Amino acid sequence: MPAPNAATFARLADLIAIDDASERPTRPVVEAFTGREIATVPVGTADDAKAAVDRARKAQVAWAQTPVAERAEIFHRYRDLLISKRDQLMDMAQAETGKSRASAQEEVLDIAMTARYYARTAAKLLRPRRATGMLPVLTKTTVRHHPKGVVGVIAPWNYPMTLAVSDAIPALLAGNTVVLKPDSQTPYCALAVADLLYEAGLPRDVFAVVPGPGSVVGTALVENTDYLMFTGSSQTGRLLAEQAGRRLIGFSAELGGKNPMIVTEGANLREVTEAAMRACFSNSGQLCISIERIYVEKSIAPEFLRMFGDRVRKVALGASYDFGAEMGSLVNETQVKTVSGHVDDAVAKGATVVAGGRARPDLGPLFYEPTVLTDVPENAECYADETFGPLVSVYPVDDVDEAIRRANDTEYGLNASVWAATKAQGEAIAARIHAGTVNVDEGYAPAWGSTDAPMGGMGISGVGRRHGADGLLKYTEAQTIATTRLLNLDGPRGLPKKAWAKMLAPFVAAMKWLPGR
Repeated sequence: MPAPNAATFARLADLIAIDDASERPTRPVVEAFTGREIATVPVGTADDAKAAVDRARKAQVAWAQTPVAERAEIFHRYRDLLISKRDQLMDMAQAETGKSRASAQEEVLDIAMTARYYARTAAKLLRPRRATGMLPVLTKTTVRHHPKGVVGVIAPWNYPMTLAVSDAIPALLAGNTVVLKPDSQTPYCALAVADLLYEAGLPRDVFAVVPGPGSVVGTALVENTDYLMFTGSSQTGRLLAEQAGRRLIGFSAELGGKNPMIVTEGANLREVTEAAMRACFSNSGQLCISIERIYVEKSIAPEFLRMFGDRVRKVALGASYDFGAEMGSLVNETQVKTVSGHVDDAVAKGATVVAGGRARPDLGPLFYEPTVLTDVPENAECYADETFGPLVSVYPVDDVDEAIRRANDTEYGLNASVWAATKAQGEAIAARIHAGTVNVDEGYAPAWGSTDAPMGGMGISGVGRRHGADGLLKYTEAQTIATTRLLNLDGPRGLPKKAWAKMLAPFVAAMKWLPGR
């Protein structure tokens, strides 16, 4: 099955929210498996981004007035379109990123799950709710949620479909409009999922895609939108947070991770081995929540290393637009250099290669073997720094306490995985780990896929949360409306103010006996 054809790219290019896009300079889009140019994309400017925001701001007024039920129907249709056209979407994801077919399918299914969840829950989350008033009976208090306005989304290349639209879905259902800046390497992935949004009935100006450099288009978004959602590195997240802070607009981000796995005595090593392979090497390790550190109790470390090494050496690595390959390529030469640099540095400082450790140009320009290291010293680059590639280091530990201490010895705090003799033991360990999500007896998918629960990072791994109620309500402004009934704070007519003032304190004291007080 080949990459998408020229006609597909041309049709999707017409969806770019740039006036006179044909007159703009372009940049090449390459097939990651081969390095050949498969399309070009117009390079947007700050003025293009601002124009898209201006159109989105005008469209937002009517969109916010559209009943939530009608907005939700669009996303129910969108979910169905995603499933019915998943093959074309997977082709595009593989073409631009080089990921395996299974990892590409993860993207499509994740968007469908997110669309379904928020289409079903948005009306309830946005419904005005009664809150306990200041004075029982005398005060009626209601909380309403209003959309922020125009939301800017800056999406990365590693999951260019999921992270382009899954954060936009709750923002749109909350009544906002969205302007998206996709990564320059993967613009057509974003356009492919936007295409189905429009087919489902979403107005074009309600969700606009403006490709271009982050320093130009991304900066324009943070300078002109009312809220910014970003997924990417902690370094860039800091910069964007500063820019958003100067404007006092809301900011949310999922950032980097140096995610740990803990394996204790009594764990089923056969299950751990297979799950660790997924946790470390899905999407070629280019996943914020993938595992890069494994802490194993010393009594079982030799057996785990033998089993894990054997499994990793058998990973089917290849360029294939079908489910034949377990792992695909990396996305660009920079990623290859980072992974090879971390491996070479660790080995030079005394680390041992258990499996992998080599680039594979025989398969394509961006392939690197899934790699397992042990004996990694603390001064190695990969010991504490995020690799964001198919590299994991295994560390034997004396006991569970040491494993937890070393798992928490990091500025990051995004995801973790725990394997123990029992579920209860695993959950007890999980509660002690400094991470936004922890998976017991799996690597990352259950916590990520629990769309009803918040997902995000602690430390330098993020700000705010996606998924769950938090993932929608963060795109709203909460408004409290308090109505005074029967009498106001002046007290009953005819009662002296001094007498009324003396009555207030005993009245407030007696309120402790009321439910909820």
